[in-house]
Amino acid sequence: MVRSFCKWLLYKRWGWKTYVTQPHPEKYIICLAPHTSNWDFVIGMLYSRAEGIKCNFLMKKEWFVWPLGSIFRKLGGIPVWRSKHCNMTDNLAHEAQRAKVFHLCITPEGTRSATADWRKGFYYIATKSNIPILLYGLDYKSKLIECTHTIVANGKIDEQMCEIKHYYKRFNGLKPENFTIGAV
Repeated sequence: MVRSFCKWLLYKRWGWKTYVTQPHPEKYIICLAPHTSNWDFVIGMLYSRAEGIKCNFLMKKEWFVWPLGSIFRKLGGIPVWRSKHCNMTDNLAHEAQRAKVFHLCITPEGTRSATADWRKGFYYIATKSNIPILLYGLDYKSKLIECTHTIVANGKIDEQMCEIKHYYKRFNGLKPENFTIGAV
């Protein structure tokens, strides 16, 4: 029932489409961009439920207050303390290695504001746990959710971050002024 409702709302009512060509193995990280609005979360949740994808996500700890905290945790949310250095990437990489199934969605910008300095935690988790990174883009202009490229982290972070940013160059966030790939 939830899946049918999410499909109806996202695809029929709101008119979104998908173009996903990449396989989804037992373990992966979704790198999702652009992230320019809180609506990105809503679209992502509807998509994951419509497609039957169970995926955890990172979100700043400030959202995990009553009553939202228990709701976000139930949806798969993992709170992030940005002010603390707590080896989160190491912990998530260890969890990815240990688990039979591991699906994690991360927005590399780390904020809804324009920032050229993308966070690299998703890349480090993928490297340490030897799992692929699926590049998912949200294009509000064409109402398209797309995943046509997978990155296998090889340790050449600057080169591969450049490749990742170039992939997202053509996507239009809900608030395009809040998105940049910087000088690459």
